[in-house]
Amino acid sequence: MQTPPQVNGTAYTTDFTSEERSNYVRAGIMFTSAYSDNAIGSVNGQAVSDISYSVMPTIALDETTPRTHWLLSYAPGFTFYQREGSRNEADQNAGIDFQYRLSPHVTLSAHDGFQKSSDIFNQPDAGAVTVTGGTQTPNFSVIAPIADRLSNSGNVGLGYQFGLNSMVGASGSFSNLHYPDASQVPGLYDSSSQGGSVFVSFRASKVNYFGATYQYARLLSYPTTGLNETQTHAALFFYTVYLAPKFSISVFGGPQYSDTVAPQLTQPPTPATDTRSWTPAAGASVSWQGRLTGAAVSYARVISSGGGLSGAVHMDSASAAVRQRIVPNLTAALSGAYTNNQVLSGSLPVSNNGHTIQAGALLQQQLGQNFSLQLGYTRLHQTYSNVPLFSSTPDTNREFVSLSYQFSRPLGR
Repeated sequence: MQTPPQVNGTAYTTDFTSEERSNYVRAGIMFTSAYSDNAIGSVNGQAVSDISYSVMPTIALDETTPRTHWLLSYAPGFTFYQREGSRNEADQNAGIDFQYRLSPHVTLSAHDGFQKSSDIFNQPDAGAVTVTGGTQTPNFSVIAPIADRLSNSGNVGLGYQFGLNSMVGASGSFSNLHYPDASQVPGLYDSSSQGGSVFVSFRASKVNYFGATYQYARLLSYPTTGLNETQTHAALFFYTVYLAPKFSISVFGGPQYSDTVAPQLTQPPTPATDTRSWTPAAGASVSWQGRLTGAAVSYARVISSGGGLSGAVHMDSASAAVRQRIVPNLTAALSGAYTNNQVLSGSLPVSNNGHTIQAGALLQQQLGQNFSLQLGYTRLHQTYSNVPLFSSTPDTNREFVSLSYQFSRPLGR
């Protein structure tokens, strides 16, 4: 049995089935030149443009054995600006995915991703949208394009198939978002979350899965008024149909309860407010991997972490990504996302609601066996009331060209 997308804690891939390989060491280096019309933030109420040059070495290990699967990746980055040398930066990107079969019917899985950056676009997949069918995905939809930023998220899960068509499991997850220099992000704040879930899943036929999950989350935001804390409990029912081995449709829905505690802005201080509510949670997703096409689409309405806002939010999020091989050496990719964040009643302040729209396009031309050329465009629009960071420069447009060299070597062969 497969772990349902709603509870497995991983993002959908848009890799082609013809690209799926394991037991390789991959390494390379990427050179990127980019023009951004909002390269250093606002100066006198106006966005300032600049051209940047980046170099990013990469290394990845993908190893599969009869009982384990490791995928380790590391990509430091160094960026230099043509006019604003004070914005030169060094970035860090690291990730790990691990699966271990403890017994023929018990599987342990874990994932962790870390990023340190002063420019959200300086990463291996610049501007790419992550699509997931899960219900406890960290909310990183509020994007400070130019700011020192540390983010880390991970999960660990255990699945036990106790019958031919029956599975139970449990998982835990966390996320952290930290801005080392608060003066760079006026109106945004640090946030973190921790959560856990248990689920039961049944296979009604070869292609039909259904089940239920209970999920708990603790969502923290750290505005200047003090700690905002929201605890949520959700009982969700889910269904997945595999129309083909690499083509799935999933839905989930159920009630979600929230309890928000926030400090009062009074003198002298009075006890913190405690606001409780019930709301519906629901979502759907589609994932398809073909030999020359990969696509994923998802929608979710859940209570999530604020991702930089003053408290937890009612989040409506839709995202999509597609890759298509046009000819043998030319690949195109499109992605986009819309997220509407409404801060929960009871959080202080509550007036920085808004939305994020993100879109990207990429063309990649393979130049021989090891070299490739990429041309890309990213568009970012953010409207959040009472967040000074976005009030004068809500839009960012970025065009880039990259030349990369990559090679791979098989393990144990």
